Amino acid sequence: MFPNFAALLVFSVLCLLSLVTSGSGSSSSSSDTLNDGRRNITDGQTLVSAGGTFTLGFFSPGTPSLRYLGIWFSASTDAVVWLANRDSPLNDTAGVLTVNAATGILLLLDGSGRTAWSSSNTTTTNGNNSSSSSAAAVQAQLLESGNLVLVRGTGGSDVLWQSFDHPSNTLIAGMRLGVNPQTGAEWALTSWKYPTDPSTGDCRRAMDTRGLPDCVSWRGGAKKYRTGPWNGLYFSGVPEMASYSDMFTNEVVVRPDEVAYVFDVKPSSASKPPFSRLVLGEAGVLQRLVWDPASKVWNVFAQAPRDVCDEYGRCGKFGLCDVNTPSTLFCGCVAGFGPVDAAQWAIREASGGCRRNVPLDCRAGGGTTDGFKAVRGVKLPDTDNTTVDMAATVGDCRARCLANCSCVAFAAADISGGGEGSGCVMWVGDIVDVRYVDKGQDLYVRLAKSELAVNENRRGMLKILLPVTACLLVLACIFLVWICKFRGMRSRDIQKKAILSASTELGDENIELPFFSFRDIVTATEDFSNDNMLGQGGFGKVYKGMLEDDKEVAIKRLSKNSGQGAEEFRNEVVLIAKLQHRNLVRLLGYCIHGDERLLIYEYLPNKSLDVFIFDPSSKHVLDWSTRSQIIKGVARGLLYLHQDSRLTIIHRDLKSSNILLDVDMSPKISDFGMARIFGRDQQEANTNRVVGTYGYMSPEYAMDGAFSVKSDTYSFGVILLEIISGLKISLPRLSDFPNLLAYAWNLWKDGKPMDMVDSSIVDKCSPTEVLRCIHIGLLCVQDNPNNRPLMSSVVFMLENETTTLSTPKQPVYFAQRNSEAKETEENTSSSMNNMSLTVLEGR
Repeated sequence: MFPNFAALLVFSVLCLLSLVTSGSGSSSSSSDTLNDGRRNITDGQTLVSAGGTFTLGFFSPGTPSLRYLGIWFSASTDAVVWLANRDSPLNDTAGVLTVNAATGILLLLDGSGRTAWSSSNTTTTNGNNSSSSSAAAVQAQLLESGNLVLVRGTGGSDVLWQSFDHPSNTLIAGMRLGVNPQTGAEWALTSWKYPTDPSTGDCRRAMDTRGLPDCVSWRGGAKKYRTGPWNGLYFSGVPEMASYSDMFTNEVVVRPDEVAYVFDVKPSSASKPPFSRLVLGEAGVLQRLVWDPASKVWNVFAQAPRDVCDEYGRCGKFGLCDVNTPSTLFCGCVAGFGPVDAAQWAIREASGGCRRNVPLDCRAGGGTTDGFKAVRGVKLPDTDNTTVDMAATVGDCRARCLANCSCVAFAAADISGGGEGSGCVMWVGDIVDVRYVDKGQDLYVRLAKSELAVNENRRGMLKILLPVTACLLVLACIFLVWICKFRGMRSRDIQKKAILSASTELGDENIELPFFSFRDIVTATEDFSNDNMLGQGGFGKVYKGMLEDDKEVAIKRLSKNSGQGAEEFRNEVVLIAKLQHRNLVRLLGYCIHGDERLLIYEYLPNKSLDVFIFDPSSKHVLDWSTRSQIIKGVARGLLYLHQDSRLTIIHRDLKSSNILLDVDMSPKISDFGMARIFGRDQQEANTNRVVGTYGYMSPEYAMDGAFSVKSDTYSFGVILLEIISGLKISLPRLSDFPNLLAYAWNLWKDGKPMDMVDSSIVDKCSPTEVLRCIHIGLLCVQDNPNNRPLMSSVVFMLENETTTLSTPKQPVYFAQRNSEAKETEENTSSSMNNMSLTVLEGR
């Protein structure tokens, strides 16, 4: 009883002191120090670093009643860089952080005076937590680097404890990722459990020092990704680190008491350097984020793992992963090796790895006829089973490996000095987790003499065959050129006139697109047979065609009666010819013949998005994973149009029927007839002619003719909600709501957003991912365009589950003029409505 009473008494005194020291002035709430003058902060108060970059205080990332003490980047409150009580949240706002006068340590007390967290529960920098010195000389200070330090004396030279020694899921400049070999202390990142729950998650990022220093990501007890060993310049699997050395310095410190990775940020100009952080996500993805103060968003600068070949051990022992291989397996074997189980490799399962074609010749007396095959440009294998000698030369390494029957490969340990490098790392047993990387290192794999001879013979044959093949190809090309020239002589004058006419009409003489003759188009479509018609819209019909080289194409024939046909034609040719992106439909050529205007596109066999998501018999084909990839693909395509292409393009008619799907169900944005080009400094434009499709048009465009990149953001939000719900914007089957936006908003407001998810995916989707997409969709369809995110932010939010999203505002509901959306074209004197209903089979 008495100890509890004493604790409560101490806690009450601390609370009274906090009211006295901090309740009468704003200066105390913005101080960076806890000392004799101010020994504690309560919930609602903060410490702010001297330059204002970092803030320490209480916050709730998810459940409002759960409070955490943390440090965050002041300009972006969701960028939490350190947490004290991540696994022991406070249940109210009565928490107090104080410097204990008796012991000289930091204490976090809850509303009952109990200790929720203490700096004495974690290892200190120098092992000195002695309370023998004067408690009055101990102070806590939040530095401008983001480091919370507990020091003795006003000079701050005797550091008793610092937050940098105890990372959570974030590494910032000056922090370490590594170990202390003498004490066993470790500086590692651990993920949050969920984006709204900072408790310790399943993923971990640590330094592996059993061979060369190597940063490894774990999920539970399994390795998921490794950077490759440090080679003096960069981690061997991440050579791109050298390419951004003008922004960041990367260093691996190797000392008796420390083996650690440290980075710093370089100033880009006379101003302070940009702020960057490395964040380990809940799924084990590590991202380097860089703060853009102009747009106030976090840009993803780099990410790991990057692709399938970064998956740890994907190709098994002696396997070699190549992300550029045309096969979806991505795996091969190191030279001199073949698959352990060819049947498994045939079904795209390569984890069993590879084995030698010919055994090594290693004799008891030390003699051998083995040699080495250089595997160029790779991430070096896992170094857990290696011998490292930094004083040896590469020549020494070769000799030692040949003398050791267990040695299977070697490489230079340090390439910072140039040349073939220095130091020696030798692998015994199996090698695992090798992949090709641009500007990677050389790995020397041990092979039997007969295998080396096979490779030498192959090289000899290539030296003979390549020149002979080249000569034959040159002769064949000369012959083909002569044939083509002869055949084209008769039609040259006609084609020349047509092309000159086309260039004049397009107003752009630099169109780098093939010109197709009308006769070839007629032949390809069997004289525009109805059997070959794929669909039709307000501006013409689309036909499937077969060119002379048996290449299938989609041919758009603009209607002669369409008032907008010529303008649409000009837009599509001029714009799409200059745009190249995997999520934009590809224009192959064009044709002008009298009044005929035709566009030739790549043929996409899987129809358009609306054919799948609105058809009860087809929607099951698109599972959640596929729908998620379609959403992200459309977002990336729009980002390219708005920001990453040579032009700034506003599509103005983005809708589900204009999203085509290729053979892999990857989305491609099509129909650029209504698109407009913006100047780099142009933000918004107005028009008296409103063209587009009801339901997908943003309010400011439909009512006032004002359009911008945010107009496309609105259309994207509508499509996103359609993909998730499987319902059209007009909601013909839910008469209680005017449209899909009203339906989605009411479910969101009532806390039941999962009720709108398409029944064909609701049981097999990820609720967290779906809810996040619904949230993003509602942000995109907000009434005020200034409240809608840019597509760069949308892509970032879709690909970064840890990013906190703002609260959406209620969208405006438009009543439809018909049960189906209609394309419109209006001006001050007249209006014309054309049905946009399209029956598509494929383009």
